[in-house]
Amino acid sequence: MDNLLSKEELEFAQHMREFYRTEIPEDIRYRAAVGEETTKDDIVTTQRILNKHGYAVPNWPVEWGGQDWTPVQRHIWLEEMQLAHVPQPLAFNASMVGPVIATFGSQEIKERFLPATANLDIWWSQGFSEPDAGSDLAGLKTTAVKQGDKYIVNGQKTWTTLGQYGDWIFMLVRTDPNVKKQAGISFLLIDMKSPGVTVRPIELIDGSHEVNEVFFENVEVPVENLVGEENKGWSYAKFLLGNERTGIARVGASKANLARAKAYAALTKTARGTLLDDPVFASRIAEIEARLTALEFTQLRVLSTQQQGSDKPDPRSSVLKLRGSVLQQDIYELLVDILGPQGLDFVDSRATADGFSDLPSGAADALKHYFNYRKVTIYGGSSEVQRTILSKAMLGL
Repeated sequence: MDNLLSKEELEFAQHMREFYRTEIPEDIRYRAAVGEETTKDDIVTTQRILNKHGYAVPNWPVEWGGQDWTPVQRHIWLEEMQLAHVPQPLAFNASMVGPVIATFGSQEIKERFLPATANLDIWWSQGFSEPDAGSDLAGLKTTAVKQGDKYIVNGQKTWTTLGQYGDWIFMLVRTDPNVKKQAGISFLLIDMKSPGVTVRPIELIDGSHEVNEVFFENVEVPVENLVGEENKGWSYAKFLLGNERTGIARVGASKANLARAKAYAALTKTARGTLLDDPVFASRIAEIEARLTALEFTQLRVLSTQQQGSDKPDPRSSVLKLRGSVLQQDIYELLVDILGPQGLDFVDSRATADGFSDLPSGAADALKHYFNYRKVTIYGGSSEVQRTILSKAMLGL
């Protein structure tokens, strides 16, 4: 990849590489490197360090903490972060509600929320999906009825990721039931400590508590918590979802996880030596590496188009989501196959991942991640949705 970058971009990459490895606490990066769960405190600590140096929200307007970077520089910022095993800024804050508020919010809402959002003084949750409105998001039924200077909100949201930590939740709500479904939706900010808000955990197949149901029963929300114009929320939601398309490929994270898989394989003895000496296994790794390289080149082509000033959505970004999510799943399947029974509980290993060694018991936890990553071909636009986009935009079907 270095051959595709300019001298200035390579220097920028080296700067970010050194920053992540010197400014972010090593114990936080170590836990991420060996596959341990990233805690809330790890995320908060990391984002506040990044924000202090101006690196938490580079995609925001400069006046609110952003950087005047090119799309390629933002790509380097993210990839080097993932390669250094640094927890990323909370997506709900940095990539979702923050850009919406910065673009469509009133000056009062910007001043009230953006500094706290960048510094993770507010932990945001996302209130989009509902039990009967997931893939068909515009079919949502949660209502917000205006009564004087308040909205009264009733309904239910589901699959609310990390909602157990949420201070506030940004919501899509139906404010006009008498127009076509996309036209009657608004974007509302709700304090999760408000009376009538109830959060209930959903236990996942890997045994974790990552997502939640959130219920709203006659919740009173001040009208000044409306972002932008009433009944324009669908446009804001499309803007929000468009912001995550290229980063969702997670090329850097896949590189780091593949390196970890190869380190474990090098310690797994076989009749030929180690798993890396097995031709079938080696060809499997080579195939994944080739697909990952092709994905990264595609990502750089998409970013190059953006850098040239094109404001039209690039359908190739759907390839990034489609292929990137499958690669993430394939790499965790590879980890499970390498570890075998050890992956059910622990791996007692001397493998090295980016300089970290002597991995502790419970470090890999490969099977848990394998189950958890079944979700990546669903969220952010399912694989079926991405294929539909590609068939229409690129094949004219």
